[in-house]
Order: sequence, then C-alpha cells, then structure tokens
Amino acid sequence: MKRFLFCLSLLVSSTVYAGELEDANALFDKKDYAGALKIYTKLADAGNPQAQQLLGQMYWYGEAGEVDEARAKALFEKSAAKGNKIAQASLDVMKQRVERRADIDYWVKGYDGSELKSGEYRCPAPRIPTVSKINDEIERVGAAVTNWQNCYNKMVTHLNEVSPLSKQIPEDIARLMSKQETEASHAHLERVRLNIAEEAKVNSKLIMADFAAWRSATETYIDQHNATVKKAKSERSFEDRR
Repeated sequence: MKRFLFCLSLLVSSTVYAGELEDANALFDKKDYAGALKIYTKLADAGNPQAQQLLGQMYWYGEAGEVDEARAKALFEKSAAKGNKIAQASLDVMKQRVERRADIDYWVKGYDGSELKSGEYRCPAPRIPTVSKINDEIERVGAAVTNWQNCYNKMVTHLNEVSPLSKQIPEDIARLMSKQETEASHAHLERVRLNIAEEAKVNSKLIMADFAAWRSATETYIDQHNATVKKAKSERSFEDRR
C-alpha cells in the first residue's frame, strides 16, 4: 500500500508540474516574462528538467531581465543530465560559441565591407583637367568618365543586391549568435552599408561637379576657338578678294 501511495504521489506531482508548465508557457507566449520566470524558477528548483531548460533559455536570451550565460549553462547542464535533448543541444551551441568567438566578433564589430568597394567594384576617380584644348584629350576624358560611371553603377547595383548586409553572415555563425549579438551585428552591418553608400555618393557628386566644370570650360574654349578660326578665315577671304 505504501508503494502504491508513493507512485500515486509521483503521478499527482507530475500532473501538477505539467499544469504549471502549461501556465508558464502561456504566460511566456503572452510576453509576461516575469510571470513565466516565477513559475519556471519554482519548477526548476524542484528539479523539473523541462523547466530548467526553459528557464535556461530565458537567461540565455535575456528574457529573465538580463543575459546571464553562466546561469543559463548551469540550468542546461542540470536539464541535460536528466536527458533533455534541447538542453544538450544548447550546451553544444555554447561550446561552439567559445570555439568560434573570433568569427562571431568579426560580424558583430569587425566587418568593414572592403570587398564591396574593391576589385571590380573599385572605381577610382578619373583624372579630369580644368579644360581640354585638343581632341585626343577631350575623347580621353569623356571615355574615362564613362568608364567610371559604369563602374559606379555596377558597384551601387551590387551593394543593393547584397543588402541588408546581415544576409552575408554565414548560417553556421548566425546560429551561434545570441539575441543581443544578432541585433548588434545587424546594426553594425547597416552602419557599414550606409557609410559605403554615403562615401560613394559624395565621391560621385565631386566627380560629376568636376566633369561639369571641365565640360563647360572646354565647350567655352571650343566656341571661342571656332569663332577665332572663323574670323581668321573670313579675314583671309576678304584679303584674297582684294
């Protein structure tokens, strides 16, 4: 009889835990993290492996009020020791995070987007003189500006295609990032994109301003030169008629 009563007690306890877990899960889904935290903590302290795993996740993602990796790890270890597969997978992720810390930090704060403005996307400013007075130089400047424009358009098109730059984070690295690291990396990458776009825009305006000034000065010179030639021809024709 005593053994039967003990088993019955375990069954009732398990049923209570299940009901409380459901309540906690419902609170969590409603983003009532404080309410969920209270129940998860109670059940985790009582040794419930699922509550330990879920509570560990709350500390891992900062939903318990702050990120506490040490506490999350301790909870995952307790849950994993009782066979919880999700907790075991979480511990594996934490281990990989240590091994790949440099890769994570690169995307959080080290990436500079250099490949987006180098190689075929490097568009050096063409050399534009103040004014051109011979046809060869006029053709050279025109061709140089056209080549630069083609490169610039190609670079901008590519930048738009790969944006947002968070798409460049390798999946195996993204999977290891915490919520805060993911948010930080996205913010950092957006700043990189904006800086590249702004730098290209400013350089473009400067180059086009120089090109406009060159074209105006060159056209003025050509008009003056043609007028001088025309006048000289007219004067020679007049002298010939005399």
